[in-house]
Amino acid sequence: MAARAWRPNERRWEIAPPFEGAAELARRIGTAPLVAQMLHNRGIDGPAAAKAFLNPKLADLHDPGSLAGCEQAAKRVAKAVRDGERIVLYGDYDVDGIAGVAILHAVLHLVGAKAGSLDYYVPHRLEEGYGVNVEAVRKIVAEGAKLLITVDCGISAAEALAEARGAGVDVIVTDHHSPPEALPPATIVHPGIPPGAYPNADLSGAGVAFKLAWQVAREICGNHRVDPPMREFLLDATCLAALGTIADVVPLVGENRSLAVHGLRGLPSSKHAGLRALLKSAGLADSTLDAYHVGFILAPRLNACGRMGHARLAVELLTDAPEHRCNEIAEYLAKQNAERQKVEREITEQASEMVRRRGLDGEQYRAIVLADEQWHGGVIGIVASRLVEQFSRPTILVAINGEGGQGSGRSIPGFHMRDALAACAEHLVSFGGHAMAGGIRIQREKVEAFAAAMLEYAGRMVSVEQLRPTLRIDAQTTLAGLSYNVVDHLVRLAPFGQGNPPPVVAVRSCEVLAPPKRMGRGGQALSLLLGQQGARMRAVGFSMGELADRLAQGSRVDIAAEPMLNHFNGRTSVELKLLDVVWG
Repeated sequence: MAARAWRPNERRWEIAPPFEGAAELARRIGTAPLVAQMLHNRGIDGPAAAKAFLNPKLADLHDPGSLAGCEQAAKRVAKAVRDGERIVLYGDYDVDGIAGVAILHAVLHLVGAKAGSLDYYVPHRLEEGYGVNVEAVRKIVAEGAKLLITVDCGISAAEALAEARGAGVDVIVTDHHSPPEALPPATIVHPGIPPGAYPNADLSGAGVAFKLAWQVAREICGNHRVDPPMREFLLDATCLAALGTIADVVPLVGENRSLAVHGLRGLPSSKHAGLRALLKSAGLADSTLDAYHVGFILAPRLNACGRMGHARLAVELLTDAPEHRCNEIAEYLAKQNAERQKVEREITEQASEMVRRRGLDGEQYRAIVLADEQWHGGVIGIVASRLVEQFSRPTILVAINGEGGQGSGRSIPGFHMRDALAACAEHLVSFGGHAMAGGIRIQREKVEAFAAAMLEYAGRMVSVEQLRPTLRIDAQTTLAGLSYNVVDHLVRLAPFGQGNPPPVVAVRSCEVLAPPKRMGRGGQALSLLLGQQGARMRAVGFSMGELADRLAQGSRVDIAAEPMLNHFNGRTSVELKLLDVVWG
């Protein structure tokens, strides 16, 4: 009998090869070989690197002076503050940009920038699109700006920023997106420019803003070491940097990990009125937070107003709103997020049906490109991610509005989205992005030609094997090997995200010890009691409820799962979060 998987298309398990030095590394750092295997899979082999990973410190952050352009930019900012010049922060409308604007806005207030000489601008996602646009620059110039600082954008805005420079406005670009060949006329603070000069090319937009704020603090204090109030501010600013770092899905290793860990620790006790209101509205006040809470609860709320309307409200929450106003905004964001979720579900169902009806899930098609006049441009990026999960193909969705359209794309490993958009640029008004995501603006009459060009390009660049979902597994083990102490050490590898995914193990030939149960809303989740050579363990599979009707007590299964610690009624036990189940 052929093996069966719970998913319609069985996923290919890719188990990392055993690390021969696991036992020795485990002995030297005081952990289990399974944990050492996980560290090795993340590129960490030596004891010093392992200890640094397990105990990240703020002292591990790279000196902001080593970030090209940072010292020059800080000097210009300090001059603008001293001279009372009008400064405008131009931020992106996602969490990374919003958090970055909030960091720089706060440090500028702290060093003496007057309220009337400091402002921020965030473009409307649907009406203006991503990045710095000429019309906005003209408005900023007309209002008397002398210094324009971009946050999480600007590296591809040579034309718009040239207009600012031509009008006598100095420009500082802080960004982390892939740079084009023609750089803008500005002082550029970017972790990838010049290539290899800064140790962490994967710094987020909020991370870059944090580094500039740090250097501005040094410049104003006139010392390499900042004064106590400034130090307290920078420690609190790690909370905002962590929001941007986790939400923007940059690799959570190195200094990104340090910012994420310390920012998450500081969030529950932050003095920031906006952050406190956000946590309260999400039911997370005084909670221990991890990357899940940021990525799936807090970040969607901050993004919601930008997706459904204008992100300026979220910026207000994180900058200068008083406490009562913060509470009002946070509650409004919660309602906006609920509306966003409803619209997202509707578009996902419609787009999935379009893929199947048009046969785009067939092997001959290596990408998905869809467009519709009824789609909300603010959520199509999220829907594109859902389709990538469902069909394992690079996906671009376009929301048509009048004679034009706005599109968002998400990719799969091995297919560089920005390079793909560049290859089809003749059909686009503009585009931008990086390896795993991108955005476009397009004229209505060009959509069909663009779709054909993208499908042709993907047909050459994506292999059949890439279309088969791959489940990457860190190690094969046994139920007995997943003791409380071992899983407790695995949990310490958090926060999990890009570059540091949750540990995944494979356990072969487990026996189903009791009748499988459906659980949760609508019985969509699965509960199993598994046994293997005397060891017993509970396993839960979300969206796997159908397996309760297909498995029986006594069945033998191979499982892929994330080991977890379940805290319930004052007791803690090891559980498995099922990712895949195969039985013969």
